[in-house]
Formats: sequence, structure tokens, C-alpha cells
Amino acid sequence: MIFFDLSKPLRIVLVGRVAIDFNPTDYNRPLNESSNFNKYLGGSPANIAVGMARLGDRVGFLGRVSDDQFGTYVTDYFRNEGIDVSHIRRCEHGEKLGLTFTEMLSPTESSILMYREGVADLQLAPEDIDEAYIASASCLLISGTALCCSPTREASLKALAFALRNQVPVVFDADYRAYTWKGFDEIAIYTSLVAEKADIIMGSREEFDLMERLLGLDGSDAASAAYWLGKKAQICVIKHGKSGSDAYSRDQGCWNVKPFPVTALKGFGGGDGYASSFLHALMAGRPLEDALERGSASAAMLVASHACSKDMPAEDALNAFIQEKKAACGSVVTPL
Repeated sequence: MIFFDLSKPLRIVLVGRVAIDFNPTDYNRPLNESSNFNKYLGGSPANIAVGMARLGDRVGFLGRVSDDQFGTYVTDYFRNEGIDVSHIRRCEHGEKLGLTFTEMLSPTESSILMYREGVADLQLAPEDIDEAYIASASCLLISGTALCCSPTREASLKALAFALRNQVPVVFDADYRAYTWKGFDEIAIYTSLVAEKADIIMGSREEFDLMERLLGLDGSDAASAAYWLGKKAQICVIKHGKSGSDAYSRDQGCWNVKPFPVTALKGFGGGDGYASSFLHALMAGRPLEDALERGSASAAMLVASHACSKDMPAEDALNAFIQEKKAACGSVVTPL
């Protein structure tokens, strides 16, 4: 298994996107007919950071925020969750936080409208990356959106280099967003470069296909797992949306993970809940199948709620949910 040095001051440091989400309270309407929204902290790595902090992990974040009230909102929110903000810097040239407006057309149909031009999180620079900070963590998570352009691309690669030099395990969360990437070959080059050095790779089938575009694989989960487990990775989690996910490992078997049944409110946010509970459990020493079960439970809780970061579950709520659902429907994790 992956060795996580839990004696370090931080359980995990995350690099990548932090934004503001506006989720409508006008349900079952298209975005053009929605008038009322709730504001939340958003961005996949930011959501994962909150989720892991809620579960009791000491979390740090490397990023850039706007030099305005929204930037203050982010840092205050993180501080209130117990997340270290000592390495979050404010932008110096007027860049603003990215905005995400979500659409909830039905419990099974959602969409996202992002404003991502010239945003603050993409201004993270190589000089913002502190080796001692990376070395102080048991794990580093790099989000795929941080690789889409300079200077955040170079900053992420520098963080990766420091992690490798200090034997800090690396998680790569593909987190693909079409905005700001220039082309499919560029996506494949930079995402595969980081994935080759990662100990854990997480992404949807679409994200693995984009990452493997230049590798000549056949697009199957088995081929993807064989390739990446033949590199540095010890675990690959390939997500299939409402159908669940498949997980492949070198020494803890291969597993199919079904979603826990819930009445969904939205179709987004589940992946961030999955990642936070899965990584927390794995780093706590739980067997892979237990970590996958906890990830699936957190994902189900998130798609059944209105928010993402705000509704990340604490340990007691997660345990109660799993106990209730398993009593009703049994295990959702089975060997492949």
C-alpha cells in the first residue's frame, strides 16, 4: 500500500481551483428562468479540502484568490473549517474568482455555466510553491484544471517535483473542464505527465479517455488500469456517473462500486464528496473496499443536497448514512 507519513503537520495539501458557486433555489427551471441563488464556496479541490477537514484532517491549500470581498470570503470560509490558509495569496492585477452558475432542471438533469477567463486561481505562480510546505504534508493533491495554462501549470509541476523529491504521495484528480484548454493534445500531454508520477489517479471515463488520447489504448477500464498501474500508480479509480465506479489496485484487488440509492437533487458535487471521504479513509489505514464504500456514501449524500462544500458530511453523519443504507440495500462494493 501507499505509505502516508501521518506524523507530519498536515494530512494533505491541495493545489488547484477555488471559485464561487451560485446554486439556484428555483428548482426544475432552466438557468434563464432562475432568479434566486445561494452562494457557496466551490471548485473541486476546494470542496475536497472542506470535505476532508470536516472528517478531522488537517488540511492545507495552495492557491490564489481575488483581492476583494470574495477573496476574503474564501479565506474566512477555509479558516472557519480549520484549513490552513498560510499559502493562499491574493492576486495583484485585478483578477477575480471564477463564478459558477448551476442549473437544476430535474433530479437527473443538471448543468454548469462557468466564467473562467482571467480568473484568480489560474494565477498561481511557481514562486508561490514552497518546498517546505509540500514536505510538511502526508499527501499532495493536484487538480487537472490547474494544468490548463500558465503560470498555474508550471506551479503545479513544481509542486509535483517537490512532492517526489520529499517522498510525498501524489493524488491526481483529473477534474477536466473544457474552459481555457487550447486543444485535446495539450490536455493529453499535461494530464498524462502528472498521472505518470501519481500514486492515486481519480477521474471519469471521459477524463481517462482525454488523458490517454496519445497512448493508443482501447478506451476500456481494464486497459487504463493496466497502463497506469504499470507506471507509478498503485490505485486507479474510474468513475461512471450514475452507474458507479470501478477501482483497480496493485495489491488490494479490483472493485466495482455502486451508488447508494438516494433521491437526487442535482447531478454534480458527488465526485468531490467521493474523493474527500475516500482519501480520508485510505489515509486512515482502512482497506480499499471500505474507503470506496465511504466515498460512494459521501457522493450520494452530496447529490441529494443543495450545496457542495457546505454539505460535506462529518464522520458521524457519514457513519449513520452507511449504516442506514446498508441495512436497507446491502453492500455496494463487490469484487470485479
